[in-house]
Amino acid sequence: MHQTTERNIGQAELFGHPKGLTVLFATEMWERFSYYGMASLLVLYLVKYLLLPGQVEAVIGFGAVKGALESIFGPLGPQPLASQIFGFYAGFAYLLPVFGGYLADRFFGQRAMAIIGALLMAAGHFLMAVEAMLFVALGLLVIGMGAFKPNVSTQVGSLYAPSDPRRVPAYSIYYVGINIGALLAPLVAGTLGGEAGWHYGFAAAGVGMLISLSIYLAGLRHLPPDERRPLQEPRPATQSLDKRERLLIGGLLAVFLLTGLFWASYEQQSNTVMLWAEDFTDRYIDLGLWRGQFPTSWFLALNPLMIFLLTPLLIKFWDRQARLGTGGISTITKLALGFFLVGLAYLLMAGAAFTLDTGDKASPLWLIGYVVILTLGELHVGPVGLALVSAMAPARVLSLMMGLWLAASFPGEVLGGWLGGFWSSMEKTNFFLMIAAVAATGGAIMLALRTKLRSVLDAETRPTE
Repeated sequence: MHQTTERNIGQAELFGHPKGLTVLFATEMWERFSYYGMASLLVLYLVKYLLLPGQVEAVIGFGAVKGALESIFGPLGPQPLASQIFGFYAGFAYLLPVFGGYLADRFFGQRAMAIIGALLMAAGHFLMAVEAMLFVALGLLVIGMGAFKPNVSTQVGSLYAPSDPRRVPAYSIYYVGINIGALLAPLVAGTLGGEAGWHYGFAAAGVGMLISLSIYLAGLRHLPPDERRPLQEPRPATQSLDKRERLLIGGLLAVFLLTGLFWASYEQQSNTVMLWAEDFTDRYIDLGLWRGQFPTSWFLALNPLMIFLLTPLLIKFWDRQARLGTGGISTITKLALGFFLVGLAYLLMAGAAFTLDTGDKASPLWLIGYVVILTLGELHVGPVGLALVSAMAPARVLSLMMGLWLAASFPGEVLGGWLGGFWSSMEKTNFFLMIAAVAATGGAIMLALRTKLRSVLDAETRPTE
């Protein structure tokens, strides 16, 4: 039996779960604060300030980066260039975890890699406050996330035995917990960046990352020991992957590939939808004692708020379906439904754009409805995918597979950045219809492969060593 069975015995618990779960979701909560604080500002910062003439010339390496992107995508104005930069930043932030997971599995262990990653990310956020260091800062951030993300997520699963029924609920609890950071980020870092100055918002994100590191270091005693297998350690022949394990890895990789279409659509909320909120949404409010426009970044707080509200309802619904005796909704069906829900969210935005007269601004209710539907889609993919990898991946490559799950976002984020580049040149109705079609295509393919994937992945326990 895998090591997690033994380490689960006698572990200190809090509210029915190991105390390590609290440490890890608090750690990730503040990392998400830093990430979404950055995400709430980056596109607006680039479009409205840094990429404008008179500012952009000071950025180290700007000419080389712009030239490289234009050699692939053609001439890029400030908005398409900002979307491309955001897409590659987010894409590399989720690609590099595959290397972070590999290094943890083979050399350094999950703990050391998480600590290194947190330090690099904190440095990157603080450097964002220096305009000339934009690309240096983004480089440190993506390398840091590559070291941090897979190894914190992996430790959640390592708190539980392979067959422990608390594993899937633990990932849902973890997912809700970390979204506290995502809720606070646009309200704190986003507001500071938009009202006090861009650099204050980026510095706030850096402080959040230092808090994350402090929590992780303080709670190390509650976390599982590293799972590390050095290359120089001799491995018996029986340690090679068997047929069942290879099938599981193949099935997971097929799911990973499809989720790229999901993330290309979903991540428009931090890219072009932020521009919609800034330029096409009525943000004026009258509270009696205070009248004025609220910051655009506040819209990003709606998504984590909806996660808090909708996750318990969704878990109850899934539990009810499972108790009906049919086995509940399969993992693959949940994933496909997530794609279709995201497509529906962008259909709603297409409706908002279609009904908007020239020069008018749309009601914020359109964005609220969009976020509700988008969040339902996310909850059918994000925590479900994490639990799927934790349960199904062969234990000896668990961190690597968790890294690959995150890396699957890379082609999606790059695709999303490229699609976002059409924002300034397309009618907004057509733009949102295009994004909806991308998400729906992924869901249709997932459903078409459902029978094959279910036969491989819908098992109750992951293979043991």
